[in-house]
Amino acid sequence: MDHQPPSGKVPTLCSLRCGLALLLHFCNVAMVSQRSCLTLTMVAMVNSSALQGAPNASTAEPLDSRKNPVYNWSPQTQGVILSAIMYGIPIAQIPMGYISGVYPIKKVAGLGLLLSSLCNLFLPLAAEGGEALVIACRVVQGLSQGTVLVVQYTVWTKWAPPLERSRLTSVSLSGNMLGPSVALVVTGFISQSLGWPVVFYIFGAGGCALSLLWFVLFYDDPEKHPCISRSEKELITSSVGQVGSSGKSVPIKAMLKSLPVWAISLCCFAFSWTHTLMYMYMPTFLRAKLHIDLRENGLLSALPYLLCWVLGNVAGYLADFFLAREILSLITIRKLFTTLGLLLPALFAVSLLHPGASPLSIVTCLTLASATVGFCSAGMIINPLDIAPRYYGFLKGVTILIGMTGGLISSTLAGIILNQEGPCTSRDPPGTVCGKGHLHASSLRRRWKGASPVPPENPWAATLEGIGSRRQASPTGPIRPQGPAHLSPTSGCVWPGRETADISK
Repeated sequence: MDHQPPSGKVPTLCSLRCGLALLLHFCNVAMVSQRSCLTLTMVAMVNSSALQGAPNASTAEPLDSRKNPVYNWSPQTQGVILSAIMYGIPIAQIPMGYISGVYPIKKVAGLGLLLSSLCNLFLPLAAEGGEALVIACRVVQGLSQGTVLVVQYTVWTKWAPPLERSRLTSVSLSGNMLGPSVALVVTGFISQSLGWPVVFYIFGAGGCALSLLWFVLFYDDPEKHPCISRSEKELITSSVGQVGSSGKSVPIKAMLKSLPVWAISLCCFAFSWTHTLMYMYMPTFLRAKLHIDLRENGLLSALPYLLCWVLGNVAGYLADFFLAREILSLITIRKLFTTLGLLLPALFAVSLLHPGASPLSIVTCLTLASATVGFCSAGMIINPLDIAPRYYGFLKGVTILIGMTGGLISSTLAGIILNQEGPCTSRDPPGTVCGKGHLHASSLRRRWKGASPVPPENPWAATLEGIGSRRQASPTGPIRPQGPAHLSPTSGCVWPGRETADISK
């Protein structure tokens, strides 16, 4: 039986799916705040982070040693501690990507957020036991955050109409960009007034509260949500097909041979390479170059993420606008925003290498290098949903796993360079380490020809089960009339115009 869309429009801002995107947004804010607050508290936790003989070092108020315990960790040890969370996140990607298509997302994501928050509460106590306990705590926190990171993408296979996927995904994922901004602003003030351990207690308690809220408000299937309106339920069910992979074997061999999968994976590698390096080492870099105190450091370090949050949401709305008005094709939209998100950060990061750069130019280039990666939220980050909605969770886990390797390598490599050459090295690690990777990845993305949904060489990615010839409606786009079906360029839904065989059997 065909599903007919509702005749009226459902206000997006007042819809339950928008509320779900905001809930995921704040969950991501909590997780990334827990992950990134250590980058600034490290300045207060470690003796070697304070520069000796800095011009204005005497003007900063000394930190109370009782509120702010200090540890003798070398730059290399700091690099390992900061990057330890990146050891846990990749391990969770593929298993949890598969589990997200089999087990309820509500339980998996909720437990992951709760465990991450408990680890954050335990971290000050772990620091008293030594760096080994801190590293172990960060690895476990990475495992839990990696679970939520990959599982949340599967939410939109059932909740997001095709022409709203970019904006809903951007809103939810923009919490990953706003989180560091909130953490860095708040961390500096709390560390100096209450002590750096209180930072971990506050973010940990906030995460626990959000996890409980998640268990109460989220439902895996929109049809089972008790608070959803009838018109919104009809809109979602009429435009979103049955794309779950439960009960089906995953075509791993076909995925390994897929050029679009490799293109997305390598772009994820470049994205994580720069994004991880910037948020882990930006406070240390600003302290070494500008000799600023902890509060100023927090404010300047937060600025790039605030701008990145704005650009990520703008990119999502622009992508849906271009697609709904048929201004650009889907593959052009994904290439455009991915290229902007990879090429611009590389150019601004390389600009940091200029030896005569003024403090204003350093802050400007550093801000833009970190902020412009937000364009990727409407590009390669959501692209796996375009090419294989049935296996979205597993495929996203694979691409994130490859991508997170870049963050692990870049953060560890920067720690080794700083340990050998000191914090004031003329060969700036952020510019040197992140610029080259992004330039190569953006060049690869411009030559990517296989990102269109379900190309002939990727029949494994098609999704036709449970979807007949029907109309597709969206508040932002035209209603598609019935007719012979072919695969939609934005999902597993069908659009008129081309006959295809049912390859899902």
